[in-house]
Amino acid sequence: MKVKVICRNPDHYLRETKNDLHKMQRNYDPDLHPLEAPREYKQALNAVKLERVFAKPFLCSLDGHRDGVCCMAKHPERLSIVASGAYNGEVIVWNLASRKQEVRMVAHERTVKGMTFEPSGEHLITCGDDKTIKIWKTERDDDEGEILPSNTIICKNSINSITHHREDKTFVTAGEAVELWDSTRDEPLRTFQWGVDPIHCVQFNQVQTNLIGACSSDRSIMIYDMRNAGPVRKVTMSLKANKICWNPMEAFHFTAASEDFNLYTFDCRNLSIPLTMHVGHTSAVIDVDYCPTGMEFVSGSYDKTIRIFESSKITSREIYHTKRMQRLTCVAYTYDSRYIISGSDEMNLRLWKAIAWQKHGVVKPRERAAMQYGDTLKEKFATHPQIKRISKHRQVPQHVYNASREHRIIHQKMKRKEYNRKAHSKKGTVEIVPAKLKSVIKEDE
Repeated sequence: MKVKVICRNPDHYLRETKNDLHKMQRNYDPDLHPLEAPREYKQALNAVKLERVFAKPFLCSLDGHRDGVCCMAKHPERLSIVASGAYNGEVIVWNLASRKQEVRMVAHERTVKGMTFEPSGEHLITCGDDKTIKIWKTERDDDEGEILPSNTIICKNSINSITHHREDKTFVTAGEAVELWDSTRDEPLRTFQWGVDPIHCVQFNQVQTNLIGACSSDRSIMIYDMRNAGPVRKVTMSLKANKICWNPMEAFHFTAASEDFNLYTFDCRNLSIPLTMHVGHTSAVIDVDYCPTGMEFVSGSYDKTIRIFESSKITSREIYHTKRMQRLTCVAYTYDSRYIISGSDEMNLRLWKAIAWQKHGVVKPRERAAMQYGDTLKEKFATHPQIKRISKHRQVPQHVYNASREHRIIHQKMKRKEYNRKAHSKKGTVEIVPAKLKSVIKEDE
């Protein structure tokens, strides 16, 4: 009789101390694991299905305004503090953690056009249709009675937008011209103007803090430099740009929300060609805001949907909507990049998760390891047809679905017409122009 005995050296599998990891015996020979790829594919398929099952991004609705929400501002020091302004001149400061109002005041006689916090967060600056700029204290005692502004600046013209410098006590307003202000003075320090059309949006660059971006009613996007007496660059689009937002990590890149249902990412050193054209919305895009990481941005549109785009991708990775949400007027990414805040016409603010299926709360180590393993498998099998179809599928409202189909038919018809014209014309006489180049008419310096 022959007896076979397994003999192992204890040094190969025993831990030297109790803090060491257990040694595991594993043979990576593919011949011994013939079903490894099918098993991993099945796990990836289950992971992407569970991702769609747990995709519930909507968190809460903050109601309290008596008119539609038109603008928003994020507190620079406290993640849970957000201020919102309405069309009736009312301003509310919200605490997102408790979902309650901290301060409520009638700031202007008519629409609140814009608002911004100082870098310290001690004061809130608002502007409105009543040609005034008001500075309010954000911290107040409960014993105080009527809320009054700490300073009021009366302007000659109506103010449409306002933005604050990242560090200094200067802020910029947009109206008949772009004006640079100091919070301690009642007269503008400098005035920038290019053309006669009013300017409806202005935004400070958070990296190159001397640069200012502005959108005008004559369909142009202008770049100003505080160190120069006049504007630096100007690009004229085919349709008006409603909002501009600078990338917080890439100093020269910004994204513009346009009336032609698209968003355009530009490099301000060369405005003649957009870097990327982001498509998907079926109505005018009203607002855009970047994630603090600079990798993504969120947009709100009149088609009653919120879309999240990767800054280098053409199509959106996510679309949010609810039955009661009406036309979007403002959207914002929180400074921890985990939440999205939206304001719309039906007098509500809504709070959303930036990653729809992400679990917020206590996550145990084994659960975290399983989620990371699932994410790795989804990335590995991302191009497989079944997994790709499930991960990209989104339910959209009927009006968005019908409008998307109609736009797709129109674009296919125009593309087919261009290629037919080129095929039946003399060689070199017809040139096919990419869609993103058609949106730019000219660039001025």
